[in-house]
Amino acid sequence: MTTERIADHVKFAYWVPNVSGGLVTSDIEQRTDWNYEYNKKLAQTAENNGFEYALSQVRYEASYGAEYQHESTSFSLALLLATERLKVIAAVHPGLWQPAVLAKLGATADHLSNGRFAVNVVSGWFKDEFTHLGEPWLEHDERYRRSAEFLQVLRKIWTEDDVDFRGDFYRIHDFTLKPKPLNTPERPNPELFQGGNSTAARRNGGYYADWYFSNGKDFEGLTEQVVEVRDHARDAGREVKFGLNGFIIARDTEKEAKETLKEIVAKANKPAVEGFRSAVQQAGNSTGDKKGMWADSSFEDLVQYNDGFRTQLIGTPEQIAERIAAYRKRGVDLILGGFLHFQEEIEYFGAKVLPLVREIEAAETDSADEPVLVSA
Repeated sequence: MTTERIADHVKFAYWVPNVSGGLVTSDIEQRTDWNYEYNKKLAQTAENNGFEYALSQVRYEASYGAEYQHESTSFSLALLLATERLKVIAAVHPGLWQPAVLAKLGATADHLSNGRFAVNVVSGWFKDEFTHLGEPWLEHDERYRRSAEFLQVLRKIWTEDDVDFRGDFYRIHDFTLKPKPLNTPERPNPELFQGGNSTAARRNGGYYADWYFSNGKDFEGLTEQVVEVRDHARDAGREVKFGLNGFIIARDTEKEAKETLKEIVAKANKPAVEGFRSAVQQAGNSTGDKKGMWADSSFEDLVQYNDGFRTQLIGTPEQIAERIAAYRKRGVDLILGGFLHFQEEIEYFGAKVLPLVREIEAAETDSADEPVLVSA
């Protein structure tokens, strides 16, 4: 068994800091801001430094080091209108959105941005965001069953007329959306991302999404997920791409990069990290096989709240480029990066790291690039 398909080029995305507190729950200085003017400039910087995607976070209630937040779909549209090439992915929660309503919003955003709007379906880990709004909090795998229906309904409404869908969570009767998304060869329908680590998330990714997003993983953890998700996709007669979260600390020396990581963890906001841990670890531990998100995350892992340190993109530009190239050979199509100081570090990444990644990819392609073999 192998990871089968490897991309010609790894694509790069960044986490939009549309929530306060940055991408680490730490009292270390973070030269970043959640306001629109900062993010507008950041989006323009990113697309001019080789980044093709941005992911707007979703958080509805003030909590855990993210006291303030901008809503993801409206913020994504604002960034799309401020850029020319960047694709912006809006994270959304089934259960708080009706899929046909989101489909309508997505079609409009697709037209306004010339086909650059995308959706990341987040099944939900924060119980309070549902119960405080009077919405039911479903058991883990039921949340993913709902997400599976949500993904199917979105795709059907964007591609078919007179849509009927009879599920356990959604009922659509003779519904036609016009205008539909642009859906041209250059700009296909809005891409659908499914996040998660659990068995249920992997199945959804393989069967229904265009992309599967993983929390931070080392080589072994990543490869296990790639193989399983692509097995599901093969069963469904389709293909899915793979995105991996990583917190990137690129510095001129390895010592400087590691000292930055050490300082981030040493200055962690312990009450906020512990509050986050108590809220999220039930999400993974509530699954039957304990494979869910954050099920085995340490305190240090959770200082970056999507396990981004685990991907180990920390070091010199050369070290990081080599590691990204190794992830590519294990099936990664996209790296979703978080940064401490977004503006200057995205510029540094575009100038120092990304060209090295492209050099390695070109050399490997010239020498009959092969995917990594894994045991069955």
